[in-house]
Amino acid sequence: MGLEIEKKFLVKKLVPLIATAKSISIRQGYIQAGKSGVVRIRLYGDKAFLTIKGKTIDSACPEYEYEIPVQDAEDMLSSLCKKPLIEKKRYLVEFKGFQWIIDEFFNENSGLIVAEIELEFRKQPFDIPPWADQEVTGDPKYYNASLISNPYSHW
Repeated sequence: MGLEIEKKFLVKKLVPLIATAKSISIRQGYIQAGKSGVVRIRLYGDKAFLTIKGKTIDSACPEYEYEIPVQDAEDMLSSLCKKPLIEKKRYLVEFKGFQWIIDEFFNENSGLIVAEIELEFRKQPFDIPPWADQEVTGDPKYYNASLISNPYSHW
């Protein structure tokens, strides 16, 4: 079993180092999204994944991820996943020994920018970058699965 431990922060605007950061386009949808967990299909660049996540407790959740054929993912995104799909650009940014993930959302969630850091253990110390704003770890309205039923443009 995999365990994902992450902290999530809002970002007011994209930082200048984004211009040189590695980035990838993501399109994802949810077959199941609820309090007990999610089943997600994700196109990540030229690869596709099926991800199953359990309930998040104290910034951690069990996570299982499997690569699947891209055409299968395309089919599932169009026919099985709840709408709207989540579309975003992901930037990978290094800060003081950690890799941060910055997601810039589009379409119904345009204007939302979120930074995440994945940790090895819950109490692992890390420095918060100056471009990171309010922490929203554990706030369900910022979960990607929640952005389907309550998009950022509706807040």
